[in-house]
Amino acid sequence: MNLDVKKNAFVKLGQFLSQFAANEFVKNNDVCHNDEFFSKFEELIHSSVNYNGWFTLEQVVISINSWASALTQDNLEKWTSKYDFSTEPNKRVGLILAGNIPLVGFHDFISVLISGNIAKVKMSSNDQKLLPFLANYLVAVEPGFASRFDFIEGKMEGFDAVIATGSNNTARYFDYYFNSVPNIIRKNRNSVAVLDGTESHEDMVALGKDVFTYYGLGCRNVSKIFVPEGYVFDSFYQGMFEYKDVIEYEKYSNNYDYNKAVFLMSEFKILDNGFLTVKEDKGYASPISSVFYEYYTDINEVKARLAEDVDKIQCIVSNNLVDGSIAFGQTQEPQLWDYADNVDTIEFLLGL
Repeated sequence: MNLDVKKNAFVKLGQFLSQFAANEFVKNNDVCHNDEFFSKFEELIHSSVNYNGWFTLEQVVISINSWASALTQDNLEKWTSKYDFSTEPNKRVGLILAGNIPLVGFHDFISVLISGNIAKVKMSSNDQKLLPFLANYLVAVEPGFASRFDFIEGKMEGFDAVIATGSNNTARYFDYYFNSVPNIIRKNRNSVAVLDGTESHEDMVALGKDVFTYYGLGCRNVSKIFVPEGYVFDSFYQGMFEYKDVIEYEKYSNNYDYNKAVFLMSEFKILDNGFLTVKEDKGYASPISSVFYEYYTDINEVKARLAEDVDKIQCIVSNNLVDGSIAFGQTQEPQLWDYADNVDTIEFLLGL
C-alpha cells in the first residue's frame, strides 16, 4: 500500500473521531461512511463503562479527542517525514496491548499499519471493543487494510516481531517467551512533576489534569512531585480543587477510602483534601487517589535522580526546570512522534 493512501485513511479516521471529541456528539454529514458507523460508535462509547468500569463517557471522550487532534494531515506529514517508507517489511508483528485507559494500544496499531507490516493483535480483556471498531472503519475507508491486521484470542503464535505492554512481572514472562524475535517490551512507568514554588494557579490547575485524567491509571499520569524544601502545599491543593468532582465516581471513591485507610493504619503522615491524599515517599508509583512527594534542596540533585531512573519515568512535567520536560497539562496529549518509553516504534518496525 502506498504511504499517501495510508495517511489519507488515517486523516479520514481523525475526521470521524472528531464528531465524538466532546460530550455532545455532533454528526458531520461530510464524514465518509457515517451512515454505517456513526450511530454504532455512539452506542459503543455509551456502553463502554459496561465493559470496563473505569471507561466513563468523559474518559473515553478524552481519549477520542486526543486521537482526533493527532490524526490530521499536518501531524501525519510531520510524523512520517523522517523515515523511509519506500519498501514495506510485511512482517507479522504481535501486539499485546494493555487495557488501563481507552485505546491505550492504538498508537502501536497504527504504527504497524503505516510501516507496512501486519498487526496480530491480542487485546486486553479490559479494552476489547473500541480498537476493533476503529479498525473496521479503516477497512471501510481503505479496503487494503483488511489483510493488514488480525485480532486473535488465546496464545500468540505466528509472529516475526512483538511489541508487548504489561507490568514489571509480565515483562519478565514476555522477555522469556519472545526473546527469539525482535521485540519491544514495555514495563511499568510513571510520570513526575518538578516544582519550584513559583508556579501559577493556572499551572497547578493544569497539573491537576495530568494527575486526574483517566483517574490516574495511565503511565503518563503524574504520580509523584518533587518540591523544594519547605514547600507549602496550599497552591497545589487550590489547583487540585478544580477536580473535586472526581470523588463522586464510585470506583475512584472506593480507592480513595481504601488507600487513605491503609496510610492511616500504617501511621503514615499524609495531607488530605477529601479526594486526594499526598504522602512523602521516595517511590514513583503512588496508588490511585494519591500523589507522592519528595523534597529537594538542589535542583541538580533532582535532575541527576531522574537521569538515573530514566527507565522508570514516562514524562517529566515542569516549567523548564528539567531538560526534556513538558508543560503542565500536556501529559495526556502526546503527539504521534512522542513514543512510549522513548523507543522509536516506527524505526523498529521499518527495520524488521
